[in-house]
Amino acid sequence: MRKANLYRYQLPIQTGVVLRKKKLHERAGLVVFLQEQEQVGWGEIAPLPTFSEESLSQAESQAKNWLKAWQNGEENSLDALFPSVAFGLSCALAELSGELGKQGNYQSATLCYGDLTKFTPINSVGKLKIGVMPEKEGEQANWLLSTFPTLQFRLDANRQWSLPQAVKFAEKIANANKPRIQFIEEPCHSPELSRQFAQQTGIVIAWDETVREPNFVVKKEQNLTAIIIKPTLTGSLPKCVKLIEQAHSLGLKAVISSSLESSLGLTQLARIAYQYTPNSLPGLDTLNLMQHQLLRAWQGSSLPLVELENEFVREVVL
Repeated sequence: MRKANLYRYQLPIQTGVVLRKKKLHERAGLVVFLQEQEQVGWGEIAPLPTFSEESLSQAESQAKNWLKAWQNGEENSLDALFPSVAFGLSCALAELSGELGKQGNYQSATLCYGDLTKFTPINSVGKLKIGVMPEKEGEQANWLLSTFPTLQFRLDANRQWSLPQAVKFAEKIANANKPRIQFIEEPCHSPELSRQFAQQTGIVIAWDETVREPNFVVKKEQNLTAIIIKPTLTGSLPKCVKLIEQAHSLGLKAVISSSLESSLGLTQLARIAYQYTPNSLPGLDTLNLMQHQLLRAWQGSSLPLVELENEFVREVVL
């Protein structure tokens, strides 16, 4: 006997969260519950505004159709579903089958945002969003690297720069500090320009958006050190695991990264990171942008926990 439920949540977030120049005032998504006999599984479907190809209403419609079919005993493929839907459902199925382990990696690269003078790295790895003002951001990154001599840095430009702009950024980084930049994610408008940037500056790069392009295949390249996997934007857990295995087989790092999921999704990403990328620090330091947790608590967080019976959550009729 199979049972499925779907819930929609809307959680307020901290002011000032900007995604591609658009302010985000709340985080909305779906929670999936599956039950078969005594086994249960949970998953989160949360398209990221301005990044996901699908809207929340499209994801909800697709999820409802899949869940109704699953309740009737059908084993429909996840491959044709939107990435966020495929990932959330695959996590619920992985919990249901016991495929997803219980232990998680709750360490994360420390996201640096807001007032840089207040940045104190909890771990030895920090992350800085860049891509607006190359020279100023280069000075900021260099200041942080000089201020914290043991800090390793990950930078993310989201393909915002031309090659000359990216080079201007790099020129502000002292040569002594460059080796402590683990990578810059997609510094330029295209992968080819990012390759040229790495060749010219000696700063290694990582693929992020490129990983989600159609027919992407992991390849070993000069100056490429990692691929960033954001499962909500990438697709099902099996698809993500395949990418991880391809990267590892070529000696590249695979980094699990969040897409502003709630604590439910974040804890599952932590478990995925522990299970499949044990030697790579994930990028999951986004819970501080939230004002609440959802269903499952993140290790060490004091934010209030929202259960299903709450003003922020309502059940969706299948």
